[in-house]
Amino acid sequence: MEIYQLRTFVTVAQQGHLTQAAELLHLSQPAVTAQIKALEEEVGMPLFERSAGGVSLTQAGQELLPQAQGVLAAARDIIHHARQLKGQLAGQARIGVTLMPEILKLGPWVAALVGKYPLLEVQLKHGVSVDVLNLVRKKELDAGFYLGKNPYMNVSTVPLQTQTFRVALPAAWAGQLSGGRLKELGKLPWVGISQFSSLSKITAELWRELNISPKKVAESDHLSVILELAAAGVGAALVREEDALAWQDSGRVWLVPELRKTADLQFVYPADREGDPVLEALLRELRAVWGLSNAQALA
Repeated sequence: MEIYQLRTFVTVAQQGHLTQAAELLHLSQPAVTAQIKALEEEVGMPLFERSAGGVSLTQAGQELLPQAQGVLAAARDIIHHARQLKGQLAGQARIGVTLMPEILKLGPWVAALVGKYPLLEVQLKHGVSVDVLNLVRKKELDAGFYLGKNPYMNVSTVPLQTQTFRVALPAAWAGQLSGGRLKELGKLPWVGISQFSSLSKITAELWRELNISPKKVAESDHLSVILELAAAGVGAALVREEDALAWQDSGRVWLVPELRKTADLQFVYPADREGDPVLEALLRELRAVWGLSNAQALA
């Protein structure tokens, strides 16, 4: 059974006459008759009753007509969709992801990309910040999210948000910093973070500023795990303020009030990819999701 046979069947049924159907289909009447005959042979029953005035559907023909019309409509939809896809953005986007997906607004961003560019394949690669930046620099990733300062001239950045970090202690340890003596932090055990994470550099900066060199008793490269370890009494830790405030409100941790460190969350990509259609699409949807101006997203 072919699409053209179904088209002929539906046209004949609508016109009730072979000659008129042939004119609409730009076929000869014998060709129309042959197609109807072939279709009737395939379904194993007559679809039309012939008379001097034309043709009319048999009971079987009446039953099959809606299905034939549905098949033709589906075929038209496929053609229309294919025409819409023609010339659309296609390719692959390899994105480096760090931090938690909700911090990066990853869900809305990827949803916008796959919704507007159905031929674009988005691949998310999870890793710590320094790894993501290096892979973007080496063009093993097309773009990524990075926390901290970008030292590379061949990597462009789009500032997204300034992240604030606080020192979290187990709630029971709050009294150990009596009188606001921050140097006491150097005597406490700390939960460290992987050296390949930007947070490790931020923590090291804080230690230098306080002139302390505490002992690390555990290490993790996951922010939620670090906060959990601090709350469990493993050690002090540098954590994201937005996450830790709720934990402090519930009495699980205590945040040192005098200490705050900030770092910029950025979207990074190879500088020589400027103008690339895939990158432009990534930046366009990133700008919309983060509420950035054109100048910000293309900086």
